Amino acid sequence: MQQTITIISSQAFSQINFRGPLIKKLVQSGNTVYALAPDFDDTLRRQINELGATPVDFSMSRTGMSPLLDIADTIRLAGLLRQLKPCITLAYFIKPVIFATLAAWFVGVPRRVALIEGLGYVFTPGNRYFSFKRRLLRSIVSILYRVALRRAHAVIFLNSDDIEEFTKRNIVSASKVTKIGGIGVDLDQWPFSPPVMEPVTFLLAARLLLEKGITEYAEAARLVKLQHSTARFILLGGLDSNPGGLPEEQVHAWVEQEILEWPGHVDVKPWIAQASVFVLPSYREGVPRSTQEAMAMGRPVITTDVPGCRETVEEGVNGFFVPCRNSEALAQAMLRFITEPELIRTMGLASRSLAEQRFDVEVINTQMIDCLFDL
Repeated sequence: MQQTITIISSQAFSQINFRGPLIKKLVQSGNTVYALAPDFDDTLRRQINELGATPVDFSMSRTGMSPLLDIADTIRLAGLLRQLKPCITLAYFIKPVIFATLAAWFVGVPRRVALIEGLGYVFTPGNRYFSFKRRLLRSIVSILYRVALRRAHAVIFLNSDDIEEFTKRNIVSASKVTKIGGIGVDLDQWPFSPPVMEPVTFLLAARLLLEKGITEYAEAARLVKLQHSTARFILLGGLDSNPGGLPEEQVHAWVEQEILEWPGHVDVKPWIAQASVFVLPSYREGVPRSTQEAMAMGRPVITTDVPGCRETVEEGVNGFFVPCRNSEALAQAMLRFITEPELIRTMGLASRSLAEQRFDVEVINTQMIDCLFDL
């Protein structure tokens, strides 16, 4: 049956990058789709229209912690939803999951679905400096999640660890949970390409946050370069206002010391094509999209054995796990690919195979649509 669906995000670009294939599939099935975000530009509006959906602006601060502002935004969003009259809402990212779900409940949207793509900064174990602040924020966010998700009909997770975290904290009922195992990639848009073998080139693509393991990546690069000065280490990503954001001067220092190359926030696809190995020493993820893309293009992976990341590697098959926050272990894993370069090819092929098995966006979007329509 054809339905009116609102897909609600706090970042407009994600409606194309993350939800584009889903929107297209929903529209092709005859549904009316509204893509809501607070920061559309002309290019993104055009891209949404080309998918057959309608872009709609609304007010929401992505990272602010002002209760009065959040309440006002929620009331305005409720009014917007009352005008659009959706049968189904899908909200993703922390603030939309909480406040858009509450707004949809307030106006009586018949089916409300939340997508938890990862637990983020407040649920990531920190050092002592951040521990009190994280505990306080975690308590507040847990309460807000609990209130909102009790008013959702279904909650989609990407990995089992996040499900366990939320059910253990009594944030969500297990009866509402669906696991899809990744947001998926279009395997045709991310085709296999032969890896670069010389010089061995490592790539990390992520927002520039401490919790992505970027400091450990830089230190591991320094250690490897002591033995193999020609190895290349690429860091892709933009600076972030998140409390765990890396200082810009630190990144420039690594570049000036010739430890890393930092092209900035750029299209990742040509850089994966130039890479030998993909690296993500993150502290916690949902299931990282960047790793899925690298796997689809046939790159072996070095990552941490933590929630989300462990979904992307079969140890010794398509890559290696390293302990979290351990630069020395990360450097040793990198050295394996330099001293045993045949692993780059064999593990890269295994990565492509795993991507086809686990992260085909067509399969994953079918699972999401089944959940949206309660099939």
